[in-house]
Amino acid sequence: MNRNRLTHGYSLLPVFALLGNAVFAGPPKYDVTELAGLGGTSSSANSINNRGWISGSSNPSGNLNALATLWVYGSPVSLGTLGGTDSSVAWPVKNDRGLIVGISELPVADPLGNNFSCWPFFAAGTPTGRICRGFRWPNGEMSTLSPFPGGYSSYATAANNRGEVVGWAENGVHDPSCDPAFQILQFRATIWHADGTMQELPPLPGDSTSAARAINDRGQVVGISGDCGVAVGSVSAKHAVLRDHGVPMDLGNLGGDAWNTPTAINNRGVVVGFANIARGVARTFEAFIWTRTTGMKSLGKLPGDLRSEATGINEHGEVVGLSRGGPYVFRAVVWRHEKLIDLNALTAPGSPFLLIAGDINDDGTIVGQAFHPDTQASPAFMATPRSEQESEEPGNVQEIQTP
Repeated sequence: MNRNRLTHGYSLLPVFALLGNAVFAGPPKYDVTELAGLGGTSSSANSINNRGWISGSSNPSGNLNALATLWVYGSPVSLGTLGGTDSSVAWPVKNDRGLIVGISELPVADPLGNNFSCWPFFAAGTPTGRICRGFRWPNGEMSTLSPFPGGYSSYATAANNRGEVVGWAENGVHDPSCDPAFQILQFRATIWHADGTMQELPPLPGDSTSAARAINDRGQVVGISGDCGVAVGSVSAKHAVLRDHGVPMDLGNLGGDAWNTPTAINNRGVVVGFANIARGVARTFEAFIWTRTTGMKSLGKLPGDLRSEATGINEHGEVVGLSRGGPYVFRAVVWRHEKLIDLNALTAPGSPFLLIAGDINDDGTIVGQAFHPDTQASPAFMATPRSEQESEEPGNVQEIQTP
């Protein structure tokens, strides 16, 4: 099992009342399709748009590296790299017009020895000391997204249908809030506009660094603000932030002062992510949902589990993610209406175990990473909801009320 992603008391009825007239009659059942990989035993589907394009990463034979991968009609296409060995589409992108964004290592070492934000999302999951860049992939060609002047590395997470790409990028400032064993240079949240220009999104007052994680078609951006640290979550996510028309807003917290991390925002402005429930840098985070009316609310976790994480949301307010626990470390979950459900309780007998749900589109199709305990293979999957009639079969569904 190879997870190439960082892991990473309220009723939600008022929240979902804000999300339009969608009515959730009950949890559907899902038909699970394994997605062919690039020759290795591990793949992860982290994004699906409304055209059904699925993207993520897949290991070639030998499992020594991971390559950003696009699945169209189930067939995998390697997006290549920017000259290094590893690349990935690590988070939901959401562009429906053929633009894919992600991260790729370059073949050269970082002159300052920085271990930028990318390494936890690659196959080995260990620091490499190489420069990493965000990339754009429109119409079959990967191109680099530059850092700010003086910086070396950048990271791209998402793109909207206006062609705006968000992420974060180093500048030339040596930031004393960094942990120099990992990171030296400051980084700031970034929008790479369709015309090629870059826009910095500064941190909140008193913070030194910022990062953008998602953007919707209204141009609303969610991300983090905090200290530099190791440039991977933790203290750099001191604050969860929404920027609306350029104005930053602190989204609050669940009681913690680290790991306050939005991961996705839909066009209704509903934000999901994960946040610590206690102070300190230990990973005590739980999945959250935020609206302007309710503020940040915990989505809970499955009974007995350590923590949870929301990774994707669609326009109907359906949320997917993971809960850390169960027989194989993680288990994919879906939040529908006010209920948290283990996705494995909704699949047909013989389906692989679903570890991580990475994203969901407006048709309700879920993608992520599965696991075969007999072979230890962890393929990417697509879970397609059955029709209402097909879903009326009895099943062993455990629905958990969020606390």
